[in-house]
Amino acid sequence: MAAAPENGTTDTPTAAPVVDENVKFGFQRPEMHTEKLSGTAIAYDRHVILCYKTHDLWPSRVESSDSHPFPKNLAGALKARKNDIPVKTLLTICEGREGTELSNGDVLLFPEMVKYRGLKEADINSFVDEVIVNRKQWSIGVQETMTGSHIFVCAHSSRDKRCGFCGPILIKKFKEEAELRGLDNVSVSACSHVGGHKYAGNLIIYSVRDKKVCGHWYGYVTPSDVPELLDNHIGKGEIINRIWRGQMGVPIKKTEKAMEQPLPNGNDLKIIEPDLEASIIIEEKESNGGCCQGANGFSCCRDETPKTETEKEANEEMSVFDILTKKWEKHEVFTAAAVVGAVATIAVAYSFYRRFR
Repeated sequence: MAAAPENGTTDTPTAAPVVDENVKFGFQRPEMHTEKLSGTAIAYDRHVILCYKTHDLWPSRVESSDSHPFPKNLAGALKARKNDIPVKTLLTICEGREGTELSNGDVLLFPEMVKYRGLKEADINSFVDEVIVNRKQWSIGVQETMTGSHIFVCAHSSRDKRCGFCGPILIKKFKEEAELRGLDNVSVSACSHVGGHKYAGNLIIYSVRDKKVCGHWYGYVTPSDVPELLDNHIGKGEIINRIWRGQMGVPIKKTEKAMEQPLPNGNDLKIIEPDLEASIIIEEKESNGGCCQGANGFSCCRDETPKTETEKEANEEMSVFDILTKKWEKHEVFTAAAVVGAVATIAVAYSFYRRFR
């Protein structure tokens, strides 16, 4: 009979502790609701969404993967023309299933609410040139107008386990609740990374009415929030402030003001006019939600390289110069007005002098 070990234990391996994925990656993880969400949405004016395969097949960097040339070539074409693209543009991948509303190769454009069917790799350059750069209708593509509300839920599991856990659960819940309510004008799709893994569940809702479009971002979304998003945001046009991250077309600094303004029927907010700056960048910058936080390897901003001390000093000097210039311009205006007034007074006095002389 073998002697027992001195420490009183046996050689029998103990079972590994069971990991609760909902606590580690899901809706019960400790980081939920620990940060302020307002202002963490990316600043952009146009969203290009490519329908491509299913979320479980996407690699972590689907837009730059050699094994997935279709999204890689589209991203490359956008990058090549980034200085020609007139508005801040965001690229995302969503699921494309053959025989469904969103098939492999379809491209969705927001805020235009337009869908182009069956983009081919050979036609990517003409699509980017005509539609994205020159903002015209694609000469060789079939254009369809989209209606209703479109919900894109990040389920990019190979990019982050939190999105991979939360996304599919939310998609299922949205579809179930929409069916219970008879909402056949609500589309729900899995999409790739939209920035801010720590805010999972992440989703974007696009809605349209009278050709006016709004795109709202939500984070820390749980299944219990789904009925409220359907009933209040989509049904009544009310922003759910506690989980709202921001919206398309509104600069980060203005999101607080935007929260105070209700959306009639959720669809009557006009998109802010673009500032005509090219903004596609192929390198993602994962920040705390500022405008250079990327999605799918794209950022909404130009390259933000750190400024040198000399450049900072030059900018400060220029700001001081601008202020002084403006003050001097005002001084000149006031001086000119005083001179004109003095001349007029002298002229009037002289006329009286001549009359009563």
